[in-house]
Amino acid sequence: MSTDLPPLRLGFAGTPQFAVAALDSLAKTQRICAVFTQPDRPAGRGQSLCASPVKTRALELGVAVHQPVSFKTPETLELLRGLALDALVVVAYGLILPAAALACPKLGCINIHASLLPRWRGAAPIQRALLAGDTKTGVTIMRMDAGLDTGPMLGSREIQIGEHDTAKSVHDRLATLGAALIGDTLVALNRGQVHEVPQPTDGVTYAEKINKGEALIDWRQDAAQVSRRVRAFNPWPIAETRFNGTQLRIWDAEARDNAGSSPTAAECAASRSSATAHSGAAPGTVLAATHEGVDVACGRGVLHILRLQLAGRKALTPGEFIQGLKLDGARFGSI
Repeated sequence: MSTDLPPLRLGFAGTPQFAVAALDSLAKTQRICAVFTQPDRPAGRGQSLCASPVKTRALELGVAVHQPVSFKTPETLELLRGLALDALVVVAYGLILPAAALACPKLGCINIHASLLPRWRGAAPIQRALLAGDTKTGVTIMRMDAGLDTGPMLGSREIQIGEHDTAKSVHDRLATLGAALIGDTLVALNRGQVHEVPQPTDGVTYAEKINKGEALIDWRQDAAQVSRRVRAFNPWPIAETRFNGTQLRIWDAEARDNAGSSPTAAECAASRSSATAHSGAAPGTVLAATHEGVDVACGRGVLHILRLQLAGRKALTPGEFIQGLKLDGARFGSI
């Protein structure tokens, strides 16, 4: 006799691309009765209304889409109750669910969070982990309660953060990981085999929403700090500085100490030159600009820039960027 249980009746609440992998995965194994996503927002130069990635994918899957402004209205709560859901899966939805909504599904509201809770509760866990120099992160499945990412944990999986990882690369890995973990967790939850673990009180940190103003580079910081900012803000909002009064975005860079760390002879020579020039150089000063990279003095160490973009132009390699420009001795930013 088969022990398989019928598919769960699920609602799915999510908005950005991060949530799409989980939606796709659950659509293959469970019954998704409705998708909730934020209302269409103006986007692009024309500021025309744009559907969220979750809405776009849900319509492709043929699932009914709802876009309430709030879950606190009687109409939205009545809609949720009428769906008679086993569970509501919530992934980067962006709206607060009141207690009345959390209580509607039989098995509760289950959230995929992009950190190893209780570290980095809140809106921007991936970027904050990179900015802090964390060497690992992961996803946590939790049952939602009235607090901000404070509910009991149903499962988690960990990944390592590499020295070249960006917010995008970590985002993509965690989206895939979360999609796999939520599927396994829901099966176990349906069978009564999940062990809930309260979050520890030690190690709690909060990942505040990213402010675009944080993208401005302060060259007085250590090169390692600036490098982390570049990686954390790729693909948005992109770390930036000023050059000749114009915005200059830094897409890719790595930190080097004053002795240099390049594997090739040419790069070693450039690094030695940079190290010599760095003695007494003001933060933001361009120490060397070659086809291999643009070296900029920081408060400590050197930032080796590998891809950069002037306002209104496309992103370029250092070799493309320096054509027709004399950068040596120039100064980026205003300190």
